[in-house]
Amino acid sequence: MGLERVSNRRFALSTFIPRSSPFDAMFPLAHFWRQTKTQFLVLTLCLSPCFSEIFGYTALRQLSQMLLAIIFFHISEYFLAVSIHGRQSVTFRSLLISKHYVFAMVCSLLEYLLEITFFPTLKEYWWLSNFGLAMVVTGEIIRKMAILTAGRAFTHLIKIQHEEHHKLVKHGIYGIVRHPGYCGFSIWSIGTQVMLLNPISAVAFAIVVWHFFAERIPYEEHFLRQFFGAEYEEYARRVTSGIPFVK
Repeated sequence: MGLERVSNRRFALSTFIPRSSPFDAMFPLAHFWRQTKTQFLVLTLCLSPCFSEIFGYTALRQLSQMLLAIIFFHISEYFLAVSIHGRQSVTFRSLLISKHYVFAMVCSLLEYLLEITFFPTLKEYWWLSNFGLAMVVTGEIIRKMAILTAGRAFTHLIKIQHEEHHKLVKHGIYGIVRHPGYCGFSIWSIGTQVMLLNPISAVAFAIVVWHFFAERIPYEEHFLRQFFGAEYEEYARRVTSGIPFVK
């Protein structure tokens, strides 16, 4: 049986190996084309297991969930900003898409493709992937509640000057966390990587997002203390920031 399998494999491969002919010397371009076509066919056969994983049920489901999560998050951010502040006051920066963000998402996609190709069983822990999906939904809800509750007081850029309509929001979701928008985005972004079962990106996203908000919150609250004084001091003592280890 072993010899029969070897002979069968040799026969199968031999069908893709071009045989030399007298015309090859006369038409070198035709010979080069035959060689290139053969190498492409052999490469396709070698990569067929990779394609089967990438276009399988697991990858299609997890990647489609990721795509829908990204599309809904950014489009809804923009249209909520337009509905609250007016089209003339909103730019495409409200989509919250930067080159660093795109770079991070591309890296997470590359990690996913590499892992599902070489370690497909890593992506089969559906209880963990579903937990990540729950994180995405939870983070989205928290952030949108923050936007709808704050109304005009919610902006994507930090206000460094006090405006007449700018009031300290302490009710609703803001009675539980001071920065529910940041809290929701943190849960959402990390959840996308848990949903994809990307261990490296999940840790990297957690570190980068925490570091970003650990610097942004004190900077923003510096101006909030100037705007609202003792009222904000009392509010900050009573309500957590919403980001772990950031007071």
